[in-house]
Amino acid sequence: MSREVDPHYFGAGPALLPKEVLIEAAHDLLNYNETGLGLGEISHRSAAAVAVVDSAKNNIKELLFVPDNYEVFFLQGGGTGEFSAVVYNLLAYHAVKTGKKGKADYFVTGSWSQKAYEEAKRLGVDVNVVVDPRKTSANGKYGSLPDSSTWTFGDPKETAYAYYCDNETVGGVEFASIPQVPEGVELIADMSSNILSRRFDVSKFGVIFAGAQKNVGIAGVTIVIIKKELLNRGSEDDLVKLGIPLAPLVLDFPTIVKNNSLYNTLPIFNVHIVNLTTKRLIANGGLEAQERLSNGKAAKVYGALDSAPEGAYNLIVDKNARSRMNIVFTISGEGKEKAFLEGAKERGLTGLNGHRSVGGIRISNYNAVAEQSIDKLVEWINEFAKTL
Repeated sequence: MSREVDPHYFGAGPALLPKEVLIEAAHDLLNYNETGLGLGEISHRSAAAVAVVDSAKNNIKELLFVPDNYEVFFLQGGGTGEFSAVVYNLLAYHAVKTGKKGKADYFVTGSWSQKAYEEAKRLGVDVNVVVDPRKTSANGKYGSLPDSSTWTFGDPKETAYAYYCDNETVGGVEFASIPQVPEGVELIADMSSNILSRRFDVSKFGVIFAGAQKNVGIAGVTIVIIKKELLNRGSEDDLVKLGIPLAPLVLDFPTIVKNNSLYNTLPIFNVHIVNLTTKRLIANGGLEAQERLSNGKAAKVYGALDSAPEGAYNLIVDKNARSRMNIVFTISGEGKEKAFLEGAKERGLTGLNGHRSVGGIRISNYNAVAEQSIDKLVEWINEFAKTL
């Protein structure tokens, strides 16, 4: 039985998918192009599978106006795998360029960039922290983006890359614009939870990666956009001599690109959902239209929270750092948050629990969350505020 309407679900990921995408994907999982075989059954190197990969890549290039000197590819491992892959690949490129082992700059603005920073250190990178708002905030927690005048970069000549997470799903912090880094330093962005929600200039980046399971598809496939120049490699012997760890081949960007994302068994069905989702985005007006919709939905929620009686809802992120994708807040008073969540569930509004590490309420406003769902949630926010 097909789903009649999309549920009012605000989970942080894996997240809601458009009903139309699910219906088509369900058919294709059983019988793709009337071949009698489903997409989960065909060879990942068959002509049909290659066509799915190429179509999904081209859709992403079209949506983001990806320049010709960039490559788009898919691999497994999620964002967490990319924490390691970035280290391996960017240090290797820096060695080609300079003959030295590079260092790295990390913006630590939430739990995901913190995990990436910790992984880089574990792999032996000399890491400089550009900014960590916990050190300057009154409560010692994430929730702000200090002014760029306070950022401290390492020596650009020694820095292989600068890394940041564009949207922190746990803490509800999002960069409003692309951070400026020293000339010659490659900027790396984790856009797992806000990719394809707005336009941005791809040429400002060395690498962009995103797990698909927020705005683009289901878990199991990661999208990577890379400047082709960064695929250059020296000899493995030279890398070893410099103390640079060799990338496992499943995380080695040149290997993956050379094999059109099909070095190992890529989950083609997962890529197909990316293909269907991006195709739908294009048909609906591209990222210009999606950005208007995303911003409008977020504005409705923040408007309701801000206009509630003073003290009703505690918005814990500075206004200049508020995420459009993950809206977080707390409610003071014993049992109040539980009552809010229970009342929401009674109204069919689900997936609103904050991350287990921080608690509170979290509204994930991903692309597939309908404006009608946001309107229904805003009604509940306004209604519950009257009880506080």
